[in-house]
Amino acid sequence: MAVSEPQSIDIGAGAVSLPRVSVGQNTSTYTSADGNLSYTISHQYKSRTRRVARIDVRKTAPDPLMPATNVPYTMSAYVVMDVPKVGFSATEVKAATAGLFANLTAATNANLIKVSQGEN
Repeated sequence: MAVSEPQSIDIGAGAVSLPRVSVGQNTSTYTSADGNLSYTISHQYKSRTRRVARIDVRKTAPDPLMPATNVPYTMSAYVVMDVPKVGFSATEVKAATAGLFANLTAATNANLIKVSQGEN
């Protein structure tokens, strides 16, 4: 069963529509019209099952050493659910992952901000 299309992600400047641009075995990629935002959902089935949701963001901004020159910058953010083949139900995996998201985003993203700034 596939994730609905298009996907939508808001990275701070409003929701961006991401139509599916690629489908492979256990993977789909959704990309914005300008190519600056990409969302990939993939699954690996080996000794453990690994499920990944990842965004890649690209932007152009001034070079800090040469402010008159613009250069490309990229970043990515992803969540990995790594589970054994047996022992955890889909409901338990969802609950654990949702609990992590709740911790990171509670109190106006307090822990997410701390982690993104290198705190542990």
